[in-house]
Order: sequence, then C-alpha cells, then structure tokens
Amino acid sequence: MLGVKMQRKWKGKERKWRGKEQRPGDTVMDPKLAQMSDIIVPVMGPTGVGKSTFINIAAGNPNATTVGHDLRSSTSTIQHVIVPYPDDPTRRVVFVDTPGFDDTYVDDSEILRRISVWLARSYSDNMRLAGVVYLHDISQTRMLGTPRKNFEMFGKLCGEDALGNVILATTKWSDVLYETGRSRERQLSGTFWRDMIDHGSRMAQFRGDHASAWTIVNLIIKKDPLILQIQKELVDLGKLIPETEAGNSLRARLKDLVENYKRAAAELRDENGREDDEDLQQRLQDTENQIHSLLGQIQDLRVPLSKRIMAFFGFR
Repeated sequence: MLGVKMQRKWKGKERKWRGKEQRPGDTVMDPKLAQMSDIIVPVMGPTGVGKSTFINIAAGNPNATTVGHDLRSSTSTIQHVIVPYPDDPTRRVVFVDTPGFDDTYVDDSEILRRISVWLARSYSDNMRLAGVVYLHDISQTRMLGTPRKNFEMFGKLCGEDALGNVILATTKWSDVLYETGRSRERQLSGTFWRDMIDHGSRMAQFRGDHASAWTIVNLIIKKDPLILQIQKELVDLGKLIPETEAGNSLRARLKDLVENYKRAAAELRDENGREDDEDLQQRLQDTENQIHSLLGQIQDLRVPLSKRIMAFFGFR
C-alpha cells in the first residue's frame, strides 16, 4: 500500500511541473521511440561554440542538425539526433543539441525552461542520461561574460552528484596555436573548472573530426546513468523552475547587475568631474537595459525578489 501511495504522490508532482512548465510546441523525445539501451548525451555550451557541428561530425551527417555560420543562434529549440553506436551497432546514442544561454532572439529564462522541460520529461519517461558534454571555445581569450554565464547555469542544471559524468571539451583548436590552447586549458582547469574536475569531471579536446568526437563520448559511455539536479528538483521533489537552483541563479545574476549599476552611477557622481564620460554613461545604460530585461524574465518565471532589490526599484 505504501508503494501505491508513493507512486500517486510522485505522479502528482509530475503533473504539477508538466502543467505549469510544459507548453505547446515544446520539443520532447517521444518515449515510444526510445529504447532501454539508448545512450542519451546532451551537448551544452554557449552559442557558436560548435555544439551542432560536434553532433553532425559524430553522426557522420553534416545536416543532422542546423549549424550557424554567423553571430545569430541557430539552435533555439531542443533537437535530438539518434546515431548507431559505432562500438555496438545494437545500441544507439541520442545526442541532444541544446541552445545556449545567450540566444539571439530568446531570453535566458525561456532557454532554461525549454532545457528543463526536455530533461524532466525524459527522466519521467524513464530515459536516463549517460553523461553530459559541455563545449568551450578554446579561442576565447578570457572566461568572461557569456561563456561564464553559460558555465554557471550549466553547473546549476547538473548539480554536484552528476559531475563525474560530465566531459568539459574544448573546441576550435584550429583557431589557436597549440601551446596557446594548452596554456588556456591549464588556466581553465586551475580556476573556473577546478571544482568540477575535483568532483570527477574530465577535460577533453574536440579537434573537429569524427575520431575525437567519439573519444569524448566514450569517456562517459560506460558509466552508470546519471540524474541531473534539475531532473530531481522538478520530478522527484515536485519543484517548479523558479524554485530550482538554476531558476534562483537568475535572481543572483540580477543582484550582480544591480551592484554594477550602483558602482557605475557612483563613478558618474564622483569628484573627478566625469559626468560627461560617454563610455561610463554607456556602461550605465547597458547595465540598466540588462536589468530591465532580466526583471522581465524573472517575472515570467515568477522568481521571488529579495527585499533589497525590490526596494532598489521602488517595489513594495
């Protein structure tokens, strides 16, 4: 009897997130097409890092997913590609191509919702992830802005318990000298990626060829299936996206923007007579625009704001 009660309770939680978060037009994988032996591998990272290219090369099909060739995002919805596993043709690898949290036309809150829905739906349909590949452009000179934002959100989606099944793969090695790339790898492993590596994540290089793509996938293929933090939070714990760690990160980002705004405003008012500093004024305007955009996203997700931030914007 206890088992039946627990099952009913779990189903109630599942209906809660599906009813609140899932929307018409969301891309999900039909559970009828899934096989128990499927190896599901989401590929994540910022726009332009080469997620679609990685999947297409692994699949041996240049048209398996849409590849962008300019600054605009070409993947704003979730796409999945089913590929026979080269080492065992009786099994399949399901690559999941995800949008970055810097989409040209779609807010971060909507990207978070779409990724969360796909992951939660697959989990509740008994599909299990083998691991996650996170791609980073090695030609980027610093881990600032967009790459850092994407990586921080990625960490919130995964959670600490899943980090042993995460591969941190660098891309675009043809755009840098090898020694320059190796130096940047060492910097990443010693700073931004250090905590994830300490918890079992591994680094790899995607050199733009079929062999290196499958070398990366094979690093996680034999591990036990994992459950991401966002899956546990939505399905097992019955949370809504605003209540998850990933949802809360939007609120934390807003706090950082507010602090940046305050610092820029103080600089404009300082005693050095910088009221006419166009660069500083532009920085202030840009920060204000980001704040208003993020406020709208937070309102859409119904993420609660702290009293300090509410007071800053004149809310009660």
